[in-house]
Amino acid sequence: MSEYRIQGATGEWEVVIGLEVHAQVTSQAKLFSGAATAFGAEPNTQVSLVDAAMPGMLPVPNRECIRQAVRTGMAINANVNKWSRFDRKNYFYADLPQGYQISQLYHPLVGEGEIEINLDEKNPDAETKRIGVERIHVEQDAGKLMHDQHPTRSYVDLNRSGVALMEIVSKPDMRSPAEAGAYLSKLRTILRYVGSCDGNMDQGSMRADVNVSVRKPGHEFGTRTETKNVNSVRFVMAVVEYEASRQVDVLEAGGKIVQETRLYDPDKNETRSMRSKEDAHDYRYFPDPDLLPLELDDAFLEECRQSLPELPDVKRHRYEEQLGLSAYNAATLTADADTARWFEALLAEAARIQKKSEGEVAKASANWLLSELYGALNRLGKSLEDSPVGPEEGAELLALVADGTISGTIAKQVFEIMLETGDRAPKIVDEKGLKQTSDTGAIEAAVAKVLADNGDKVEQYKSGKEALFGFFVGQTMKAMQGKANPQVVNDLVRKALA
Repeated sequence: MSEYRIQGATGEWEVVIGLEVHAQVTSQAKLFSGAATAFGAEPNTQVSLVDAAMPGMLPVPNRECIRQAVRTGMAINANVNKWSRFDRKNYFYADLPQGYQISQLYHPLVGEGEIEINLDEKNPDAETKRIGVERIHVEQDAGKLMHDQHPTRSYVDLNRSGVALMEIVSKPDMRSPAEAGAYLSKLRTILRYVGSCDGNMDQGSMRADVNVSVRKPGHEFGTRTETKNVNSVRFVMAVVEYEASRQVDVLEAGGKIVQETRLYDPDKNETRSMRSKEDAHDYRYFPDPDLLPLELDDAFLEECRQSLPELPDVKRHRYEEQLGLSAYNAATLTADADTARWFEALLAEAARIQKKSEGEVAKASANWLLSELYGALNRLGKSLEDSPVGPEEGAELLALVADGTISGTIAKQVFEIMLETGDRAPKIVDEKGLKQTSDTGAIEAAVAKVLADNGDKVEQYKSGKEALFGFFVGQTMKAMQGKANPQVVNDLVRKALA
C-alpha cells in the first residue's frame, strides 16, 4: 500500500484509523422481543412491551440474531466464543426507555478476525492488506428522536428500539482514507453475501463510528476522536481526511487533541464536537441479571458453518482460475452479491442454450453484462435488480451471436429494442429480418463493388498501407446493412486484395 501522509509545517504526519461498524442483523424480530423490524413502518407501530421497558417485562434472546452474528464471525475467520455474556450499559437518553442498553463488553460473542482489502481495482491481487477485527458483539439499538414534527417539541419513535445490531470493531490498522473506504466496502460485501445485514447505509441499517488520531510516523498513537454514525463509504473517507487535517492543525498550533465524540456535517464537509468521550467505567457496565450467559454447542456452530455461501474472495479466484476471467472483471462481478448471483444465472443459462461449458461462455457473458447491460442501466437510471432484461433473455441474445445468427453490431441494435419493448431477442431478429448472411455470392458482389468504387485506396493498400484493410471490411458491412457474417467478410476481402 502506498503511504498516505499529511504534510504539516513541522513535517509529515501519519493518520491512524479504526472503525466501529454497527450493522443491523437481518431478522424478522428484534433481539429480545417478537416485535417486527421492517424498515419504513409508521412510528411506534413495531414496539413490544419489552422494547418500551414496561415493568416486569423480561428479555428473551432471538436465536436467529445470534446465528447471524456467528455466521458473520466465521466469514471473517474470527474466533467464535462458545461462552459469552450480556452486559448492561447504563446511560439515560430519551430514546432509550430502559435507561440502559443490553450489550456485550467483557465477553463478546465473536473474538479476533481479519478482513483482506485491496486498493488496485484493475489488479486486485497487486496490493493487499489485512485489517484486524478485534471483536463482534451483539447489542440492541435505541429508538430515534424526531425534531421536525413540532415547532417546540421533540417526539420519539421506538420502532428501532431493541433491533439487533452487530458492532464490528476493527483494530487501528488503517492508515489512509482509501484504506478505510476499502475496509468498509469489503465488510459490506461480506455481510451481504452472508445475508446477516442488508448493508443499506442510506436506511441506517449499517453505519460507522470513525476513530481518527494522528502521530509522527513511528511514534506512539495519539489521542483519538470518534465521529459517530457516518452513513456512507464516501463520507467515512471524507471524515478521515478532514479530521486528520484538523488534528494536525491543532497540534502544530501548540494545542492538544481532546478525546471526544464528534458529528459529521456532509453539507459543510466538516466535523464538530458533540460531547466529551466516555470511557467504559462511565457506563457502569455489569452483567445483565435478566439474561443467562450464551452457551453454543458444536452442532449449532457446525450448522452455522455449513450455511455459509461461497465468499467473495473465493468466488473471485474461482472466476479467474476456472472461468478464465480477467482479475478486473472477476473482482467487479464479485464485489456485490446480487451482481454475482445475476451473472451466475446468466452463465448457467448461456451454457445450457449453447450446449457448452460455463468456462466456454464466461468471457462473452461477463463482457456483455459489464459493458452492454451496465451501460444501459446507467443510462436508464436503473439498478440490476430493476433490469428490464433478465438473465434468461440476456443468454438468448448471447446465443444468437455465438451461433452466427446475428453479428455483434446487430446484437447491440437488438438489445436496444429489447429494452424498449420487452420482446425477446429471437422474436426481434425474426420479425425485423436481422439474421446475418453467410451467402458468399452476395458478399463477394458487395466486396467487388467496394473495391471498384475505391480504386485509389486499393492501390494504397497494395503499396503497403495495410491499415486500409479495416476500411474495406467496414464498407462491405455497411453495404450489407450489417447483416453479413464478419468472419466471411474478412476472408473474402483478404482474398480479393491478394
